[in-house]
Amino acid sequence: MKLVGTKYLAEGAILAKPIHNERGNILVNSGVKLDKQLIQRLLQLGIAYLYIEDKLTDDIFPVSVISDKLKREAMKTIEASFQEIKNSKSTDRSFIMEKSAPAFKALIEKVLEELKGHQELFSIMSDVFLYDNYIFSHSLNVTLYSLALGLELKLPRKQLEDLGLGAILHDVGKMDIPLEILLKPGKLTFEEFTEIKKHANAGFDILRKVHNMPLIVAHCAYQHHERLNGSGYPRGINGEEIHLFGRIIAVADVFDAITSNRVYRQAMLPHEALEILYTGIDTLFDAKIVEAFRNAIILYPNGVSVILSSGEKGIVSKQNKGFNERPVVRIMERDGEKINPYDLDLKENLAIMIVECEAIG
Repeated sequence: MKLVGTKYLAEGAILAKPIHNERGNILVNSGVKLDKQLIQRLLQLGIAYLYIEDKLTDDIFPVSVISDKLKREAMKTIEASFQEIKNSKSTDRSFIMEKSAPAFKALIEKVLEELKGHQELFSIMSDVFLYDNYIFSHSLNVTLYSLALGLELKLPRKQLEDLGLGAILHDVGKMDIPLEILLKPGKLTFEEFTEIKKHANAGFDILRKVHNMPLIVAHCAYQHHERLNGSGYPRGINGEEIHLFGRIIAVADVFDAITSNRVYRQAMLPHEALEILYTGIDTLFDAKIVEAFRNAIILYPNGVSVILSSGEKGIVSKQNKGFNERPVVRIMERDGEKINPYDLDLKENLAIMIVECEAIG
């Protein structure tokens, strides 16, 4: 299968991976032939990329890091707890979170076990979701990225568990922010951005009173928008004043935001998002963490179209652990002519590199 930008889809293309809502229910199943009306609807819903059936790449599969069953369990746990908080009095919210703490702890342990058993590089691009409330999916994605980072940094098990809890709850303070502000397609006004910024304090206030969670979990909510140069919020702290977990979640949070489908912006591919993180090294983001993130994630997802420095064109077919800039590429075209496809391992051909990448048909 190959990864295709939705805006490049041709009528008659056959969906290779189903589209789910954030509860795991299938909205459009694999095997469905896409017509003009459905393609237009997917574009309107903000779906930037899809996996499409293709005879020449039918043995290429996207990497999946946790099971669909665990994703559904995670989404159910996040939604149930966050919605209960949203519908409650502010004085009851820490108690609600205290009740939910055992479920979140058990969930993080399951996620860690699946991630540790996963030998491939990390990617969540294979999953296409339509969001009723993006906060729930974003919370899970940030948790997965944060734990992948923690594993790359070789953090001890207890720290990984605390980091996972901090990541999955980092946006709990957003439950009082109106969706029309969170999902506004245009630029936020000063007043709207001021409202958005309240969520860091709000999350801290809820989580710091939860007796069966470590206090560092509250600080993850408090610090994930702080930046190394002091330009972040809510306190404008800088450098080592920001806890390691706050610096990790900051990177995971930004990366997921710019690689996810949003109503106001098309999702970027991973290598494009990483370039943005690199522009913020030592000013916004910790260099050690960005480097670790680079080593942990897939830069060029399986199925994506690439152009090589040799002028050849192809589709990424496999990943090389430890050499994420040098995957295996199925060469499909040379000098503008279609050829019999063959796999070229860039790890074994160091003179050749990827110079362009685009999810096109």
